[in-house]
Amino acid sequence: MPQSRRALLWERRIRETGAIVPIFRLSLRAHLVRQLVRRLGPRAVRPVLAAMKVRGVSVYGSGVIGHPMPVSAAEMEGKHRRVSGGNLRAAVFGVNDGLVSNTSLIMGIAGASGDSRIILLSGVAGLLAGAFSMAAGEYISMHSQRELFEYQIGLEREELEEYPDEETEELALIYNARGLPLDEARRIAQDLMQDPGHALNTLAREELGLNPDDLGSPWGAAMSSFLAFAAGGIVPLLPFLFGAGKNALFVAAALAGAALFSVGALLSLFTGKRGWLSGLRMMLIGGGAGMVTYLIGGCVG
Repeated sequence: MPQSRRALLWERRIRETGAIVPIFRLSLRAHLVRQLVRRLGPRAVRPVLAAMKVRGVSVYGSGVIGHPMPVSAAEMEGKHRRVSGGNLRAAVFGVNDGLVSNTSLIMGIAGASGDSRIILLSGVAGLLAGAFSMAAGEYISMHSQRELFEYQIGLEREELEEYPDEETEELALIYNARGLPLDEARRIAQDLMQDPGHALNTLAREELGLNPDDLGSPWGAAMSSFLAFAAGGIVPLLPFLFGAGKNALFVAAALAGAALFSVGALLSLFTGKRGWLSGLRMMLIGGGAGMVTYLIGGCVG
């Protein structure tokens, strides 16, 4: 039954009892998630939709992983598991890393020296060092992952050339494990194997859970990490960049606290927790780290 008809049915039943029909209003979280879906698409925010307990998110999954030679449909079903992307979540965590680390660095330097020029220089150095470090690490990680995926696809290509019958049966068992009758699954698999290029593409998607057209960009991942870390690291530097004077440190702490609360609230989209509670926890953790480094800087200074 469509959701609209079901809603009308329950509304009529509630009115028959004499009770007041409740008015449903979207929460702030639901409004925000709706805007993210409209702008980024449901696949990009799949972890958020899962945290919101939205039904049917499996249709936006990226496939399955694993490459064992199957001996039965039951084994094939058990050995494939689903994975999901998290680009939006990675960006939020990148901003959080830059924010916490550079705020702590600035607070530590401020505890050791009250010279705004030294604090600014240290903050800029920390931002650049952290951003380039994150970018380099992400580039190496993504490049290694891409090489691994290309190697797996290469092995699949060799197996397809040497053992076409076994690969056809393997694909048929995958479809059978997903609910198709075995005879029909074998017929579909044999039809797909007629075109070697299409067969390799299908096997990579169905067996390895890989999209040969989208294996990830090392440069794109590096740039995203750099920008995310820099976006967080620049926040506590703003008062010193614009010459806030003696109050620069207090303004920086206030800006960092507000940003930490906002990041924590955004992370609640993935955890399903209350936004204000997640934001407060993040602010307390980040604020605690900044306070500790400030005290250590004061002792060392």
